[in-house]
This record gives sequence, C-alpha cells and structure tokens, in this order.
Amino acid sequence: MSQQIENILHENRRFSPSDAFRRASRMGDEAEYQAMYQCSIDDPDGFWGEVARELPWIRPFERVLDWSKAPVASWFDGGQLNASAVCLDQHADGERANKVAIHWEGEPGDARSFTYRELRMEVARFANVLKSRGIGKGDRVAIYMPMIPELAMAVLACARIGAIHSVVFGGFSAQALRDRIEDTGCNAVICADGGWRRGSVLPLKQEVDKSLEGIDHVHTVLVVRRTENEVEWNSERDVWLHEALESVSDSCVPEAMESEDVLFLLYTSGSTGKPKGIMHTTGGYMVGAYLSTRMVFDLQEDDVYWCTADVGWITGHSYIIYGPLANGATIVMYEGAPNAPAEDRFWDICERLGVTVFYTAPTAIRAFMKWGDEHVQKHDLSKLRLLGTVGEPINPEAWTWYHRVVGGERCPIVDTWWQTETGGIMLTPLPGCTDTKPGSATRPFFGVDACILNEEGQVLGPNQGGLLALRKPWPSMLRGIWGDEQRFKDTYWSKWPDGWTYFAGDGARQDEDGYFWVLGRVDDVINVSGHRLSTMEVESSLVAHEAVVEAAVVGRPDDLTGEAIVAFVTTLTGIDGNDDVRAALIEHVAEQIGKLARPQEIRFTDALPKTRSGKIMRRLLRDVAAGRESNQDMSTIEDAGVLERLRLTDGQK
Repeated sequence: MSQQIENILHENRRFSPSDAFRRASRMGDEAEYQAMYQCSIDDPDGFWGEVARELPWIRPFERVLDWSKAPVASWFDGGQLNASAVCLDQHADGERANKVAIHWEGEPGDARSFTYRELRMEVARFANVLKSRGIGKGDRVAIYMPMIPELAMAVLACARIGAIHSVVFGGFSAQALRDRIEDTGCNAVICADGGWRRGSVLPLKQEVDKSLEGIDHVHTVLVVRRTENEVEWNSERDVWLHEALESVSDSCVPEAMESEDVLFLLYTSGSTGKPKGIMHTTGGYMVGAYLSTRMVFDLQEDDVYWCTADVGWITGHSYIIYGPLANGATIVMYEGAPNAPAEDRFWDICERLGVTVFYTAPTAIRAFMKWGDEHVQKHDLSKLRLLGTVGEPINPEAWTWYHRVVGGERCPIVDTWWQTETGGIMLTPLPGCTDTKPGSATRPFFGVDACILNEEGQVLGPNQGGLLALRKPWPSMLRGIWGDEQRFKDTYWSKWPDGWTYFAGDGARQDEDGYFWVLGRVDDVINVSGHRLSTMEVESSLVAHEAVVEAAVVGRPDDLTGEAIVAFVTTLTGIDGNDDVRAALIEHVAEQIGKLARPQEIRFTDALPKTRSGKIMRRLLRDVAAGRESNQDMSTIEDAGVLERLRLTDGQK
C-alpha cells in the first residue's frame, strides 16, 4: 500500500449563515440542497438537461451527455447556441436592456459604464471589424490587453462570430505570448497600445511586435488606444480599433455554434510546469458557468458583483464575463493594482459602486492583511453581503481576517476550489445553507462526484490525506489540450486504470462531516523521515503566527531525513526577520502541528516567486532551497528578481 498524506493540522471553528441570509438566499434549506445534489449525481441527464433549457438555444439539443468515448465527453449534442447571445441578446432584448452590465474603472480614475443594450452594440461593432479583416468561425485570435471594457468586448466579439479566443494575460512577456501564438496558429492579435499598472504604462503593443518577429501567419493586429504611448506601426498588419469602428454596423447576427464547437483556448498558468492549451467548448461550458455563478454567489437581481481576477485567467473567463453576464448581472472591472494610488483602492471602489459580492484570491487577502486593517475600516462596506476566495487553498488565519475585517462578521465566505481544466467551481459552500470552516472548500458543487483516493484507487476514510479525484463528467470540463490528445489523456486521466477518473493533481482530505480540505499540489508534499506532509498545512501554521503574513514551504534533499522542510517567510510590515523571530516560528509550528513539521531552515523574504495570477511557484523555490540553478519554464513569473534576492539569503541570516 502507498503512503497517505498525513493530516497534521486541525481547524474546528464553524460559521453559519445568518437566518436573514438564509431566508433571502437562493438555497437556504439544507434538505433542499441535499435532494438537489443527489439528483445531480443520480440523474445527471435530467438535472443538467433542465438547467441547460434555461439558456436561449438557437436549436434545442437532442442528448444531454455522451460519455462513450471517455475521457472525451460530448454534452448537449445536436444543440446550437452562441455564447455572446447568451450573455447579451437575451438581456438586451428584454427587461434588462437598460440595466448596467459593466461598471469599469481605470487605474488613473477614469470610468465608463455600459448597459446590456449598449454592450451588445459595442460587441457587434467589434465583431464586424473582425469580420472585415477576414476573421471567422474556427479562426484563433490571441487577445493581449489590460483590464479595460474592450477586453470583455473582444472576448464576446470572437464568440459572436465563432472565432476561438486565446486570452494571454497582459503582464506576460513577449516570449510567453509568442509561444501561445505559435501553438494555436493564431491569425490575428487584439491588443492595446498600453495599460496602466501602479502609475506606469505597460507597453503592450511593443511586446506584441516583439512576439511576432518572424511569424507570418498573423495578418491582423487590432490595437485599442488606451495610454497613447508611442508605438511602432506596420501599416499592412496593424489597425487602430477606433478607426475601424467608424465604418461598421452596430448589428451582428450571432453565429450558430454547435454545442461542442470550441469556444476558447486558455493556457495554464505555469505554476507546476510548461503551460498547456486547455480547450473549452461552447454548450457545456456555458451551462456550467451559468449555474455555478448563480448558485455559488447567490446572485440576486440587484447585486453589484466584483471578481478581482484578470480576464487572462480562467477565473476572469468564467466569473467576470461568461457566468455573470449569462445571468444578467452587473459586474465591476478594474484596470490597475490594488494599492494604486493607495492601499485602500479596492475598498474605495467597493464603497462608491456599492459592491455586494466580492470575489478575490488568498494572495490578495494576505496583502490586505499586511497593509493593515485601517485601509479597510476607513470605508463603508455595509453593502457587502457575500465574500469569496479562489486560486489556492486559503489559510485559516487569512480566512478569519477576511470574515472579520472585510465582511464585518456578517458575510458568508465561499471558499472555492477549481481549475483552468474544470472550467467552473467544483468544491464550494452554498452560502445560504452551508456552515463553513476556515480553510475548507466544504462540499462538491452540483454534479461533481469528488472523492479522496489512494494510489491504488481505493476510497479513503475521514481525515486520511490522499489524492483528490472526480469520478463523473461535468458540463464545463476540459475537452482536450490543443494539438496534443495524448498529453490530455496522460496528464489527467491515466492515474488509475479505468481511464475516466480525473486526477486534479491536488492532495486533499475529507473530515468527519464530509468537508473537503485541499492540501495543495501533490508535487508539493514533503517526505520527512517517511512521513508525507502537506506544505499547505505547514504554511498555514506559520501564517497563523502574528508576525507572518505569507509563507511558502518546500522540501530540500537531506541525507538524514530524506527531505528537510525549508520555509520562505514574509513578515508583517514593521517586523524584521531575525533569529528571535525564527526561533519563535519554529517553536510555533512544533506546538501547532508537532515537532516533525518544524522547518529546518527559515528564509525571510520581502516577496515570493509567483505567477502573474498570484500562485506561488514552489517548483522554483525547491531549486533555491537545494542551491541549484533553475532551468524550468519561467515565462509566467511575475518578478524574476525575487529568485535572485532569495539566492542571496539563507536560513541563518
């Protein structure tokens, strides 16, 4: 038998939604939830067929699911729809025509808002510009832009004409962009002259020009004027969007797309290795995004919803654009950094726009903690009614700070687990009926058959750490890796012999209440003297100390124990990392989770190496801890200088 991941950290606090929240919520009754969930597992065709029929299909589907070619699924065969029409037309032609779809704010303070009717007109004009450049159904279009309304319009315009969009985060390097353009065979790129970030201009068009050197299959670069920085110009290829818009109609009939036609490609962030082009199709993805947004965020007609992610990530696709707009929500988009011009920028926006639902990442929450409570408390956040977290497991200390300081102890928190590959949320509380525990993603979403398995595929019991697996297909699941069917099967479906159990790559456990606790990537498990320890649990212990705001833990080869625990720690502002703090942290870990988990080495650092989506790149930290140079893919790292600074420190400094 293989060894299991040891369960060493316990969290017993429990938080229930208020009676008032329960009464007003979409799902406030536990018995109703249990019945609905069981139906989604026992009768997925009936459950998902009923949900899917709430969307405006161009041609009704004939079959809900074909799983005969597992692991490739086919959802809603025979049906035709258009994702842009789902997000726009049904609202623009109905009672929500004059409802605000997008409130946008730029980092310098400029702002624009669009109703559903206005947004459809802008998307139609954008789509007609693409068509005028010969772009149509099945073409791949790279989008490399700041968080401006035209980014959402570009995504929806591609969907409207059946082009496959591949959004690349606007902070990625020219090489990272080039790799994605070459892999997808894009024939067009949509970008901006630049974008604002902490008061400086990111020269996006310049990066696009670098990325296209020697590439001849890109015939169009469509450029949005944003920062008015000087740009080089190729008159045969480059087109200003504002000029092209002058001569097109504001009406564009949406392309009828088969349910299994590809909607978009999105490359994984690279926190665990070379990025992969994940394929998502139209019908199943839209059904999953639609239902999960409505239920997880308890979406109400008058909500002002803000997901702080960038559209360059799957969170931005599913929970800024497709899911919220399919539900007719009012969303917030913000261009810049959370501390530009000051550390209260997010809370200022929440107050002024009356944000009611706020969804952000643990990385951001820990930054807010470090900056201080006063930046939150100077603003009236009384309209907030629901908080969410996404991106990686959240440590209990950050969870309780979020609940207390941002939510005023009245807002339920939906701690969500999912991936680029899953397309939508897989594990989550439903805020009206689920008691929450700090650090737990609680229970599977509708239709999600999640379990904890060992290496042999046997289901593990309560509080036994193992491998997080999904045993049934779900509508928003990935359909492949672009251009590499074998890698798709090998990466996600080959862990166990059946060939159709999805391995998420994460370790997890279920407690006695059936709640899931995600322990982080199994690659990050440390084997100390034969004990397999989750890095997330050691990190949570460190962050629970009052001096620490963030920590990352990795293993380093050790002749005596097999691996030694090395911790990289960022302290709160005003607290210097010294020998006394180091000794206190080691003792703190020993007291919380046992002497076995004590770090052998602690390195204090002002920052950790992260992807531009905020995920800690522990694979690079393992190289630093082992004292070796890294030859791994670093195309998605936010600040390569962090690695050099870390190499100059050691655990005895």
